[in-house]
Amino acid sequence: MGKQFPRLDKRLQDFIEAQHMFFVATAAPEGRVNISPKGMDSLRVLGPNRILWRNVTGSGNETAGHLLQLNRMTVMWCSFTTRPMILRAFGTARTIHPRDADWDTLNGHFPPSDGARQIYDMAVDLVQTSCGYAVPFFEFAGDRDTLQKWTDDRGADGVRRYWAERNTQTIDGAPTGILDP
Repeated sequence: MGKQFPRLDKRLQDFIEAQHMFFVATAAPEGRVNISPKGMDSLRVLGPNRILWRNVTGSGNETAGHLLQLNRMTVMWCSFTTRPMILRAFGTARTIHPRDADWDTLNGHFPPSDGARQIYDMAVDLVQTSCGYAVPFFEFAGDRDTLQKWTDDRGADGVRRYWAERNTQTIDGAPTGILDP
């Protein structure tokens, strides 16, 4: 049976920091639910009820489109090592784009990347842990450098062209706001 908490205490924050991967789930009122695996150095816990994560260029842009329609998000971590646990943070999130006034300040929490397209500033209103006993063991072999190489090959202008071609709508046809003024 899961346990629920109003915030991320130190123990849960330490668990998050030890994970190499997390998952983000969002959904609009209609259409598909999206769950995306995330990695790289892209998440910071800024307080017991605040999570910041930077979204880099990908083949889709569902999270941004969903949040424009319905502001709710779940972030999940699960341990693939000796300590079994699943941790979910539920809440709402504000989308920050490179054009926004607080982009530079928030983006400063992360290493430089021409592929950074949004930052999500999540207000956590519920945290839940569950056992994770059925999650298999996996060993972390390292981060992939494929996306960084892809970004470097295109440069900042090439990445923006990709956004215009591939990231302006969700798979259900809703706008993502990525290139809005």
